[in-house]
Amino acid sequence: MIDNLDRIILRTLMANARISYAEIAKENKVSPATIHVRVEKMRKAGIIRGAKLKVDPRRLGYDVTCFIGIILKQAGDYPKALAKLEALPEVTEAFYTTGQYSVFIKVMVRSIDDLQKLLIERIQVIDEIQSTETLISLQNPIARDVSV
Repeated sequence: MIDNLDRIILRTLMANARISYAEIAKENKVSPATIHVRVEKMRKAGIIRGAKLKVDPRRLGYDVTCFIGIILKQAGDYPKALAKLEALPEVTEAFYTTGQYSVFIKVMVRSIDDLQKLLIERIQVIDEIQSTETLISLQNPIARDVSV
């Protein structure tokens, strides 16, 4: 399990992954070696899985974000369908779900025309997919990591 210092380290790194261990150590009155050991412990435990650069997709021209609910023909089609969806660079996230949809994906494209082409020419032609439902996102007012 993690303790309060681990939580502080996680919150700090989640806010700024580029901050030095020395800065974290100074703020918490411990040695940089202590921070290093704690971070490595959390990496080995799988709590920390890397550091990412955050990019604003809209600044790169990706103006359309949507979610597509996918109903598979059979439950056993999941592995094949997932492999085919993973090969599509526009698919940024995928979730295996309960309820109405077997798979729920997040897609980012430059335009509605690109979305239409993606749906018709590359997603709906996947043999394992029975049907889809697309929800277009108008905005993303809340986007945050899990609270630590």
